[in-house]
Amino acid sequence: MPAPNKQVIGVLGGMGPHAGVDLVDKIIAQTDAATDQEHVPVALLSYPERLVDRSTFLFGEIDTNPAYALADVLRLLDDAGAVVAGMPCNTAHAPSIFDTIVQETRRTGHQVELLHMIEETVEFMQATMPHIETVGTLSTQAVYELNLHRTPLEAAGFSVVTPDPVMRELVNTTIFDTSFGLKAQSHPATPQAKQNLLDTIQHLIDRGADAVVLGCTELPLAPLAADMDLVPLIDPAEVLARALIDAVHPDHLKPLPPRLATFQTA
Repeated sequence: MPAPNKQVIGVLGGMGPHAGVDLVDKIIAQTDAATDQEHVPVALLSYPERLVDRSTFLFGEIDTNPAYALADVLRLLDDAGAVVAGMPCNTAHAPSIFDTIVQETRRTGHQVELLHMIEETVEFMQATMPHIETVGTLSTQAVYELNLHRTPLEAAGFSVVTPDPVMRELVNTTIFDTSFGLKAQSHPATPQAKQNLLDTIQHLIDRGADAVVLGCTELPLAPLAADMDLVPLIDPAEVLARALIDAVHPDHLKPLPPRLATFQTA
């Protein structure tokens, strides 16, 4: 049933399923509210069985573009009253997927605005971290090979460092391994997964990173900030949560978390 005031925030989930729940949790955490009724309306739809793996499409292993199924879900969110939506999957922001979702949604007359998580992250860093010069990125192999973070970060004036091939493979394994990886065990993350990520973040710091973007929505599911406070860890899902609130309910957006505000004037 459509929401009465059309000010709903939509979450396009299922990639992986816990990442969608995590985005909703971050929307709640970044909302300035003292009662249930003051929280912003949010609709999450998670249909993972409908969504083929994004990487297999992007590298030509299959012909099915997941954008069409994602557009179907986004239209359902529009029907539920969503005026703005977010998609917590970095890989799905590749142009051939993201742009097709937007085009397909508009083709049927739906008006929900899909925010671009990676662009929001770069704009957030430009606005709040002017002292940052070199950004390290952690992501899947697909995101690295497609330069989904490197291209907009460099266009914004940042230098970008990535892990060496050995550490890059370690991160990919940490995400996808079926015995200890974050897609298999994310709530909570396994100690091995967490340690692998901490080791890779230190590797990026050693390579000159002033900040590190956790460029896969599974990565922030391993609690890292308390153990790695040398540089700001940028969680694109957290940035997206704040952008979604600001888009429709700016009066309910909390100030920057102390963890990030500390680095604004570092």
